[in-house]
Amino acid sequence: MLLMAYGTPASLEDIEPYLTDIRGGRRPSLEAVQELKSRYNKIGGRSPLLDITRAQATALETKLQSENIDVEVYFGMKHWHPYIREIVPRIINDGFTKVISLALAPHYSQISIGGYKRAFDEANAGRLLVDFVERWYDNPLFHTAVSEKINEALACFPDPKNVELLFTAHSLPERILEQHDPYPNQLQSSCKAVANILKRERWSFAYQSASMTQEKWLGPDVLELLGRLSQQDGLEGVLVVPIGFVADHLEILYDIDVEAQEFAQSHHLHLERSESLNADPMFINALADLVRKRIPELA
Repeated sequence: MLLMAYGTPASLEDIEPYLTDIRGGRRPSLEAVQELKSRYNKIGGRSPLLDITRAQATALETKLQSENIDVEVYFGMKHWHPYIREIVPRIINDGFTKVISLALAPHYSQISIGGYKRAFDEANAGRLLVDFVERWYDNPLFHTAVSEKINEALACFPDPKNVELLFTAHSLPERILEQHDPYPNQLQSSCKAVANILKRERWSFAYQSASMTQEKWLGPDVLELLGRLSQQDGLEGVLVVPIGFVADHLEILYDIDVEAQEFAQSHHLHLERSESLNADPMFINALADLVRKRIPELA
């Protein structure tokens, strides 16, 4: 089993080569490097993503082996060490011939999940028999895990029934709509499934973390929507639910906990965030469920 995540620089000194990797070898501007360093400094100097991904892999392996499913779980990153291209040869050298490969992002887009698949295929070069899990936005245990985190967070509000659930996910260039990319529809489906579990009619959705490029990105942006919500009379507050992410990293710890929180406070809006899934047992159960269903495909 190979779990794949985006990757994160291990230190502030790694930020420039990290951005260069994301940009396909083109060096970023000094301004871009300094801006990203500033954001990392505001979350303590580094992201916990690597540590969390390692914990997710360990917990998943332990869970599966407790069920007598003999699976070894590896993890690799798309844009930093340990790279996917570093881990695939290790899997082969360890004597495996089959692998289930899964990106730790539930919703499919050719830009995002397609990038993981290309990175894996280039590293694999046909040597391993692979079952690549492209999408798992509709997994019921994933929905349950998110709903449990929401219920825990709603306790922060005096009147939870009068709180707006604001689901978020990473924005992508708007051109994906011309390609009939399923990403927006899958996000809406996941949000509706979670809202149904909670029996909540009041919820909204926004994109976050759009890159500063010349092209238009999917909206509405989370800050734009928070501005609208701040104008609603009688609203107890807003609970941000980053349903497009499954671990704490910069897009959670800075974009929501710092930037969105500062925006909300300046607009006199009570904002909280549901905890990330990280290595929560229910989320690990969801990943284990995906593996169980895929093993027969490789038999």
